This record gives sequence, C-alpha cells and structure tokens, in this order.
Amino acid sequence: MPSTPSATPFPLRIAAALVALQGAVLTVLAVLEISHVAAERMAMGVTTSIFFAGYGLGLLACAWALLRQHSWARGPVLLTQLIQLGLAWNLRDFPLVALPLAVVGIAVIVAMLHPATRAVLEDDPTGSRGEED
Repeated sequence: MPSTPSATPFPLRIAAALVALQGAVLTVLAVLEISHVAAERMAMGVTTSIFFAGYGLGLLACAWALLRQHSWARGPVLLTQLIQLGLAWNLRDFPLVALPLAVVGIAVIVAMLHPATRAVLEDDPTGSRGEED
C-alpha cells in the first residue's frame, strides 16, 4: 500500500529555506559575475558564472526536493554545508563573511540531522513514498 507523504517537519522546512537562500545567492553571484566580465578574463568570468549558476540552480532544486521529502537531496545539501564550513574557516579573517557562512552551514546540518527530518527522509525500499493513490 503506497504511503502518502507526511507533513514536512519544521527543521526540514528551515533547512530547505536556508538551502534555497544559498541557491539564490549563488544565482545572483552568477549574474553579477557575468555582468562584470572583462575582455582580458572572458574565459574565467564565463566559466565562473556558469559554475555559480549551475550550483545555485542545483541548490534550488535540492531545496524544492527537500520540501517534497525526496531523500536524494540529502547528500548534495550536506556536502554543500561541509564545503561552506571549510570556506568559512578559510575566510575567518573576515568575520562579516565567515560568520554568516558558518552559522547557515551549521544550522542546515543540525536541521538535516534532526530526528524528525531523518524520519521523513529515510530511504523507502519499496519506492512508494510520496506517491498518491
């Protein structure tokens, strides 16, 4: 018997909102980068813009997937937070940048590891979670 998705727990909604914010920021950075490309660094500017846009749109897709309780989004989201914590550590001499990066990264990790979040994102071996009758 297929099960219907349960209500999205609050920690998962927080994680999805923060991941969507990260995706939006990366997408805005892509637009800003492409709008300031100089001729002498065209290749670097374009590839950086493409990377930021792809990563940002990927995070937006992961945020949407988290709200839909798709377990595949866990890995990319958690990997992004670990990268972000490393980036925050690398930028520790700039606390106005490092602190928000670290706070958001830790908040998403805590929300993703919350028991309610883990319960709704458990792998369903039948593949029927989320299907409606």
